[in-house]
Parts: sequence; C-alpha cells; structure tokens
Amino acid sequence: MLSFADLRSACAPGGASVLTSVTRLQPAAGPHASIAPAKFVERGNSVFAFETRYVDGKAVTVALVDSKQSTLNRCESAVAQDIRDGHPVMSKIPRVEVDYGGGLTFMDLELPHRVFDGHFRAGEIDGVPTTANETYRAVRNSTPRDASALLGTAPTAAILGAWDATRKSDQVRLRSALVGEIIGVLANQDAPGERQHSLRGGARVDGLAMSVQMTPSEMERLVDAQEDELSPKLVAKIRDEIAKAKKAKGETLLSASNLGLGGIPPALESLGGVSCSQVIRSFVLSFAALRQLRFGVGESANIAGRALLAAYGLAALARGERELYLRANCDLVEAGPPVVTLDERHGKNRELEPLTVEAADELLVEAIEAARVAGVADWSGQVLRITGNPDIRKGAVESGDED
Repeated sequence: MLSFADLRSACAPGGASVLTSVTRLQPAAGPHASIAPAKFVERGNSVFAFETRYVDGKAVTVALVDSKQSTLNRCESAVAQDIRDGHPVMSKIPRVEVDYGGGLTFMDLELPHRVFDGHFRAGEIDGVPTTANETYRAVRNSTPRDASALLGTAPTAAILGAWDATRKSDQVRLRSALVGEIIGVLANQDAPGERQHSLRGGARVDGLAMSVQMTPSEMERLVDAQEDELSPKLVAKIRDEIAKAKKAKGETLLSASNLGLGGIPPALESLGGVSCSQVIRSFVLSFAALRQLRFGVGESANIAGRALLAAYGLAALARGERELYLRANCDLVEAGPPVVTLDERHGKNRELEPLTVEAADELLVEAIEAARVAGVADWSGQVLRITGNPDIRKGAVESGDED
C-alpha cells in the first residue's frame, strides 16, 4: 500500500519519477462487441483518431478511446460532484467559483481553462473586476519558483495543468502532472483504422405518421408558441423556410421534422465503432513534474506542498478509475485489477496494491495536515467567489447555434 512517507520521498529531490496505474479493459457485451472511440473534428468532419503504439512487444494500430483531456475532465467531474455533495475530504480543496445567478455556478474544476478561464476574468469580486482583485492577481502572478498562491487558491491548475493564454505578459503555463488515456488495439491489424470503423444511424417511428406536413401559417403558429425555448438559429432557419413558402406559387407544405415531428428513416450516416482485441487504460502521476514547483518557504515546505498536490492527484485518479462511464456505445468493464507501479529509479520499481478512493482520501487527509504544519498551505475549503458577467450568460447558445 502506498504510504504518505512514499509520497514525501517521491516529492524530494532525486525521488521516484512516476507512479503508474494500468488497467486492462474489455467491451461489456463481450469481445464480439464494437466500441465507440472518442470523436474529433477534422476539416469539418467527425473522425476517430488512430495511431501506432508499442503493445506486448510489437507495433500495433490503436484507436484513441479517451484522450488525455477527456480523461482528466472525468477525474475533475468526479471531484466536483463530491464537493457539491459535501464530501468531508473533497470539500477541503480550495477552489474558485463563478455565480451567474439562478443556481448556475461553475467551479474552476468544471471550466476549460480552469482558474484562468474567461468566465472568471470577465466577472467581478465585490463590484471590482476579477482581474483587479489582489487574490486573483496573485494566482496569475504564480511561477514554478513560487506557486504558493496557486496552491492555496486553485490547486487543481497546479496538478492538472493550466495556461493563462490571453494575458499579454507573464503568462502562467504549467504542464499536467497527472495524465491518463484509454486506447483500443484494433482487432484487424492488416487494414488502416479509417477502413475499419462502422457506420451507424438513428431510426425512429412516429406513432402518428412518418411525415408531418404543414402549411406556412400552421408552421408559423407552431414556431410562435415555442420560440422562447427554441434555439435562435433554428428559429431563423424555419422562419426563412416559411417566408419562401409564402412567396411560392400554389400551395406549399413544409416538413415539421425540424420541430421533432415525424419519424426518422434509417440511414447509415454517422461514425459507429471499432472492434478491439485489447482496451488499455493508463494513468501516470509525474513526481518529476511536481518537483519543478516551489512555494517560497524552504525545501521541507516545498516537499510538503508537492506531496499535497500528489495526494490530490491520487484522489482524482482513484475517482477517475472508480466509474467506467464514457459515452453511448462504449460500455467497458475491467478485465483485471489495475497494476499500480511506483518507480524507484535506475530500472527498479515496486508494485503496489490498486488505489481505492478511501485509501487515496486517507493520504490526502494526512497531506493536508502535513502542509498545514509545514506552513505551506491550509486547505479548509476556501472559495474565491466571483459574480458572473450577465452579458456572457445572455449570449450563451448551444454549440450547434454558433456562427
């Protein structure tokens, strides 16, 4: 079992380089089932990502089932949910929160750029722009030489990485000390991955009719009644169709399919899945990356601060491993227990028991107390609260409605 002494030793100069956790997975329905990898956009089209990896002694083609960014986001989501549920340990983690009113709040763990996200920078604290607030400015002025403000206010960025990319100078740019991913080894190694994925399509029968046709006036009444709940882009599209139909000669009927009426005929249009002989989930916690951080209060305190971040990272990792929830048509189960290995340098390593949430939380409790005693951080659930900019809330639309 990993101990807090192991963490402190790993965070000291010359300590362990990494801790890894590798789990073999398989499709929940069995080896015959395909799984849906992560989708990416390339030149406006949805694609899967394929690449070459070295697995079991040979080069193989794999599909990226879950990317580093997505895997870490799942870890953050699990931590954020525990915070919202009042978990006694997770609730101690300092964080930044923006409030848009009406119960709509977001933590730095939930936003793309973490503590440096635009939602925070555009907001206000006590009526003053966030960017002028002393505490927030101290976070933005953090450096690897002195990351104390980050550790005490928004430690998620210190362990999972962040980049203050829009600042004109003195940008904070930290790599993630915790990384993870899931890959699937393609069952057919004789054909390119792009030729192997299936196509899928949705089909649905409308109990009334497969097609609902309406006159322009009827369609207009439907749109008027629902406009407040429809996306602006959809409303504009339908109203344009209505206007053209009214100008056309003779009676013109419009399909109400855009309003969710009528059936969906079967068609193979979207990416489906791939067949895999192996699915592998990997996490790496880099102590070497954490050892680049200092907190301005001496080496003993530096070690305590790094150990605190490492324990937080392990708590996030354990929560990321606890739930195998990815996306539709990608249900996975463990084929065996995680293999957890602590690097001991110069080709040596030590295998540890799989990390549980309970064990990770015990380490974090110990690390929080050690950091407090060392005078490097006092985690007690501090929240830097920001009032969200109402113009941002007003301008929010779903991704499909962007220009």
